[in-house]
Amino acid sequence: MLERRLYFHIDWLLLGAIVILGAIGIAMVNSATYMTTPAGGHTSGMVWTQLYAFGIGLVALLVFLVIDYRVFAEHSLLIYGALIVLLVFVLVKGQTQMGAQRWIPIGPFHLQPSEFGRISVALMLAMFFGENRRGAKNTSDLLMGGVLMLIPLLLIAKQPDLGTAVTLLPVFVGIAFLAGLRMRLLGIIAIACLPLGLFGYKFALKDYQKQRIQTFLNPEQDPRGAGYQTIQARITVGSGGLTGLGYLKGTQAQYKFLPVAQNDFVFSVLAEEQGFIGVLTALGLYLFVILRSFEAARLAKDRLGAYLVGGIISGFAFQVIYNVTMSAGLAPVKGITLPLMSYGGSSLIASLASFGLVLNVRMRRFTN
Repeated sequence: MLERRLYFHIDWLLLGAIVILGAIGIAMVNSATYMTTPAGGHTSGMVWTQLYAFGIGLVALLVFLVIDYRVFAEHSLLIYGALIVLLVFVLVKGQTQMGAQRWIPIGPFHLQPSEFGRISVALMLAMFFGENRRGAKNTSDLLMGGVLMLIPLLLIAKQPDLGTAVTLLPVFVGIAFLAGLRMRLLGIIAIACLPLGLFGYKFALKDYQKQRIQTFLNPEQDPRGAGYQTIQARITVGSGGLTGLGYLKGTQAQYKFLPVAQNDFVFSVLAEEQGFIGVLTALGLYLFVILRSFEAARLAKDRLGAYLVGGIISGFAFQVIYNVTMSAGLAPVKGITLPLMSYGGSSLIASLASFGLVLNVRMRRFTN
């Protein structure tokens, strides 16, 4: 548990940046879902859901901060097993929305187990490689780690939720790299994946997933259909200018030209309303969080802590980079949310809980 002397080693700057990003996210969700009527405007119920999730997420962060991260690692197999059980349950009994079966109804709350996949896989792989003196240099151990990552990835992709499933890959690569994965081997794996990617595009991807890739390459071929989101996202980002149109004054989200702007394209809403200055501020906060977290991995007292933070922040950085480039029309549209800012209770809670572990590792670097 948290000793009083450890209180002075909490990274308050990192915690503050995380809370600020969460607060910006709530404000942007409110703007993207704000309901304007002839009688006036009012806040949608999504904002209250995000606020409740933010509060629960801060409690989760506190729990993952107070309890020694080694305790969570020692129970990583149990946590990993619970994730697999929940993912299987989702495929059998989960709730379906917009053609995807991803949620478990729990009263008014809808739990999305896939969002907790990154933290579960990070704990499992950090324990696996951290307890192995050979690290990831042994091919059989590397393959075993890949299997541990691949099982939940395939279950999540089956929902289907390919965007969330793909975010497990950087978690594995980040931990394996810190554990001693040679760059030459990583290059060989990447080259070997090229024909697999072509095979997957031809036989594994669904028609709508193929269409997203084709639309990214040429969105103007179907401007009113598949290319609509990409085109509108570009318009939204470009219309912000230097200082933006002002809070609650954006046109693309306010008048619903940009579909589900509160989810995948919340960064586009920020760009339109706060402009280039707002974008730089948000990106600066994300960069600070990422670099500060990598510093926590460098300062970790043991390999377990370093691997755990490396895996968590690799997945986080991948999400941020992909979502921002997607919002600017520079990457295919995928269901990859912007962590800490996009609408989604499970995503927000999982992100805050994972940063509880990052803060935990940095805080306990002076303990025995």
